[in-house]
Amino acid sequence: QVQLVESGGGLVQAGGSLTLSCAAAGSIFSVNAMSWYRRAPGKQRELVAVITSGGSTNYADSVKGRFAISRDNAKNTVYLQMNSLKPEDTAVYYCNARIQVTVRLNDYWGQGTQVTVSS
Repeated sequence: QVQLVESGGGLVQAGGSLTLSCAAAGSIFSVNAMSWYRRAPGKQRELVAVITSGGSTNYADSVKGRFAISRDNAKNTVYLQMNSLKPEDTAVYYCNARIQVTVRLNDYWGQGTQVTVSS
């Protein structure tokens, strides 16, 4: 059994900063890529950032230069540092991790954390 637990969401003013955390717990053999998605009201789910097991990163154009994804492999945790936040960043943020538990790789999702940016 594997569970991803998210934390760090909240309400901030435009231009402020916020850091999200997501920790994987359970019987884990290995963790491959980890990523952050978000879903704003009335919009489809959007991939925000990805980090590979080796530390390579990719970002959506809308957050490039403002957000930074990182990971702590010893803790099976992924972070999203969000700077210069804009009202359009308001969304529920979900972490995702590709994890090998026994003999198969599966994608696991966090419960989601609300980020609200006021103008």
